[in-house]
Order: sequence, then structure tokens, then C-alpha cells
Amino acid sequence: MKRDRRCSNLQSYLLIAFPLVFARFAIAQNMPSEDVAHRRRVVVSIPDRMLAVIEGDTVLQVFPVAVGADTSPSPSGDFEITNRVTHPTYYHPGVVIPAGKDNPIGTRWVGLNKPGYGIHGTNVPNSIGHAASHGCIRMRNRDVEKFFAMVQVGDAVQILAEPNEESALIFGEQEVPAIVQSEAISSGGGQ
Repeated sequence: MKRDRRCSNLQSYLLIAFPLVFARFAIAQNMPSEDVAHRRRVVVSIPDRMLAVIEGDTVLQVFPVAVGADTSPSPSGDFEITNRVTHPTYYHPGVVIPAGKDNPIGTRWVGLNKPGYGIHGTNVPNSIGHAASHGCIRMRNRDVEKFFAMVQVGDAVQILAEPNEESALIFGEQEVPAIVQSEAISSGGGQ
């Protein structure tokens, strides 16, 4: 009889404990890591139209991006990644576009703590390198998929409206295209 009670008590304990442990694990998957030393930073330079993923003092990768158009500029400042979505659905008042080739936010969405703004893919890859978005940071789908795998909820995102010393070190000085250089020389502008 004692053995049956012990088994019954153990079963009751497991029925209560297992869901609690599982729930804690599930919640932890959506929470930012507590290990701040291993968090990554994302730096976006609006004038350079470039994005860098940084860990510690190491630039892991740099990607070209599209930024907000003059009529809908990208916000500048310090933000945090709040969510990550694969194959997102696009929602705009009166418009819903499911995941697929016609989706304007491409194959990945990395949401920021500024509602409605994020870093995402695109169905217009030739917009990369231009001020063409509605304020979000756009990437080619192949690039946003790499980027998505490199970041997590809680990572910091800094969007720079003006160059600074760090952005100059990260992105360097942009080269003047040869065609622009030759036009300047032929019109007497020199180098």
C-alpha cells in the first residue's frame, strides 16, 4: 500500500512538475539571452545604406540595405530586436499579403521596439542601396536570411542618420564610381 501511494505521489508530482519545467523552457526560447557579453549589435548607417552585425569589437558581416525614402524616412536612434518571423505575412490597412514572391517584406522580419518598424527582406531587390522604403530597413532576401540567423531577440540596433567615427571604421569611405569620377574630370572638376 505504501508503495502504491509513493507511485501515486510521484505521478502527481510529475504531472505538475513536467508542465512547469516545459513552460519555463518554452518561455525561455522567446526571451532574450541573459548572457549580455554574447549579445550582438546591429549598426545601420542611413547615409552609407549599409548594415553591420557586430559582436564585441568584431564586425561579423556587412550588408547593403535600402533605407526610408525622403517622404518616409527611417527612424534614427537606439532600438532593440523584439521579434523574429520567418515567412511573414504583410499587413497594411486594407491589405494582407501572405508569405510568397509578392510579399513586400520578403522572407524574414526582424521587428524593432519601435512599433511598425523592422529589418526585413523585399520583393524589389533593385531597391537595395537606395532611399526607397517606407521607413524600415530592407535587405535582399538571401542577405536577410543570413542576418536573421545571426541575431536574436534582445540584440541592440543602432540606426545612424549621420556618419560617426564608428561608422567610418565599419563602413569606410565610399568609393566614387568610375563613371562619376570621369565625368568630374572631363567637366574640369578634377579629383
